[in-house]
Amino acid sequence: MKYGDGTLRGVFYYAGALIAALAIDGCATLGGGQSSAVLRAKNEVAPALVHIRPVKEVFTSGQREEVLIVGSGFIISPDGYVVTNEHVAGESRFVKCVLGDKNEVAAEVVGVDPYTDIALLKLDVGRPLPYVRLGDSDRIEAGELVMALGSPHGLARSVSLGIISVTDRYLEESQMGAEPYHNWIQTDAAINPGNSGGPLVNLRGEVIGVNAKVLRGAENVGFAIPINVARDVITQFKAHKRVRRAWLGLALQEMLATTDDPTQRGVVIADVDPLGPAEEAGVRPGDVLAAINDKPVHARFAEDLPALRQMMATLPIGESAHLTLQRGSETVAVTVVAEERSALKGEQVEFGEWGFTATDLTPAIARRAGLDARQGVLVSGTQPGSIARNAGLNNGDIILEMDNEPVTDLAGFREGYRARVEARRPLTLLFVKRGALTRFVLVEQDRELLPATPLEAITETE
Repeated sequence: MKYGDGTLRGVFYYAGALIAALAIDGCATLGGGQSSAVLRAKNEVAPALVHIRPVKEVFTSGQREEVLIVGSGFIISPDGYVVTNEHVAGESRFVKCVLGDKNEVAAEVVGVDPYTDIALLKLDVGRPLPYVRLGDSDRIEAGELVMALGSPHGLARSVSLGIISVTDRYLEESQMGAEPYHNWIQTDAAINPGNSGGPLVNLRGEVIGVNAKVLRGAENVGFAIPINVARDVITQFKAHKRVRRAWLGLALQEMLATTDDPTQRGVVIADVDPLGPAEEAGVRPGDVLAAINDKPVHARFAEDLPALRQMMATLPIGESAHLTLQRGSETVAVTVVAEERSALKGEQVEFGEWGFTATDLTPAIARRAGLDARQGVLVSGTQPGSIARNAGLNNGDIILEMDNEPVTDLAGFREGYRARVEARRPLTLLFVKRGALTRFVLVEQDRELLPATPLEAITETE
């Protein structure tokens, strides 16, 4: 294509002006002042960055194994408290931490909370440590420049730059995990495996989030836990080494799930746990919760649900809460005694002599199994050719009785199991629930173990 002389002069003039602008600013997308702010913020946080290498317990195919993983964290006080993710430090036998000065030290796990994915560690090095400043995640804005620091794919002391995309992204529990009490900070600052637990930092050098998740299949769509959520959990860890939350046994949905009328107030009760206190009080699925202790509640959008769940979690445990419900055209008042919410994950134990692993029965598992009481233990895996497998014990079975005695919990089952193993009792009768059915399983402890049969050797007969 031909251009007139005037057009060419215009093109050359524009190109020259652009080159001059780049030479002055140093970057087409980041001004010199912003670049300096990024460096200052990074230099302020980097000395408190921690490269974390937990040794975690993993239970597969009825066996316990130890595996080394990689994550990130950051020091929040001179006496050595470190924040990271529960999915990094949870279920760890011990944790190794590499500090900013490249010294490796061991850390104690103070507390873990799967409901927010926050964990707190404690270093003991006998000297004051550099630490970060915590910001206010309630004051962040979309479009604000942030950095994600950590160890992506094990590459320690890495920094990525981006913006806050959304300040209050709602993630369904079934979509991304089980953290029902908060919304997320969405960012396009690169977060990769190994970044988990690292800080999300603003240009003032303040930590405003804890990096935790990435959207699989997307490019640079990551999520961080707001630091104000982590701050509350940390306070409880320091005081009690765990987080206590009230539980009513209610599953909630936003009002838009049932009506598009903007004048309708409240929150929809989608389900009521049959083992929960709200069921006993007479709350029904389909009721609209209008007030708690005479304080109106409202969740028109899904993003409003986490704050309401958190409000319910702070109700006094063991005390009465007054719920105002809208049931059709009728207003119903009920009184519910809040229980303490149980752990999300049950403890898991290997029973090596019989060749299987089992875990505590959580309320969610008991509910899915149709049990009217929270007792029993869940078989989480069996080894091929083991005593348990040869007896017919399967993954997913719930052991309800041992020799006609109820199994109340994992601790009780472990005690009975150990007594039978040490006494070399030849036969043990288990009563188990498998799906909708119950059956007896006879464990022969002295039976000769059979070799595992390869799956490819099993064929159907015609």
